[in-house]
Order: sequence, then C-alpha cells, then structure tokens
Amino acid sequence: MNKLVFKQKHTVKPQETALAVGSGSLEVFSTPSLSALMENTAIQALAPDLDEGETTVGAEMYVEHLKASKVGEILTAKAEVKAHEGRSIFITIEVKNECCDVVGRAKHTRVVVNPEKFMQRLDEK
Repeated sequence: MNKLVFKQKHTVKPQETALAVGSGSLEVFSTPSLSALMENTAIQALAPDLDEGETTVGAEMYVEHLKASKVGEILTAKAEVKAHEGRSIFITIEVKNECCDVVGRAKHTRVVVNPEKFMQRLDEK
C-alpha cells in the first residue's frame, strides 16, 4: 500500500456539539463528532487504494481532544497511512483550526474486509 495522505475541511455544525449529541453540556464541537471526522478522513485516505469488493472497518482508535471548537469554526483534518500489516492498516490523524492550533490527534487501525463476507458472518451468529 502506498503512503496515502488525505486532507479535508469541515465546518462545525450545531448538531455536532456536546450538548446536541449528549456527551456534555456545552455548545462546542463534541469528542464523538471529532472522532467521526477523524474516522471519515481515514476512510477517505484509504479509498483510492482499495481493490474492488473491499472496504475497511474500524478496529481501534485512540483520540486526544486537545482544544475546544465553536459552531461555525472551520477545521482541517489530515489522515496519513503509517503502516500496513496483513489486513490491518495503521493511520494517524490530526485536526487543526484556522489558527493552526491542534484540536485533536488520533491513532487509528482499520482492517480490510470483503463487505459481503463480513455481513454474512454477522448473520451466522
């Protein structure tokens, strides 16, 4: 797998606040929403290199939420593939605000799967 990097911009929405998602009482970008942005950025980084009939599933994620962000703030998320071992892919993600402050960092592992076989195994349980 090539060394893949993907960047995307994201504007914080009212429905992504801690108050809105139930993870806190303040109207700031929630940690669950930050995690979702990070995971989506990782997925986008991997997409060009997957074979037809493959997808990835999240297996592990370590997130540091370092700085609060208010509604309307524009964030830039950057994912970089660091290693690939078997079906496991190891990714780092960093999210910054427009002032270039680091809002959050993550280490994320995704596993390459065949979606049909993956869902079939779930149905067999």
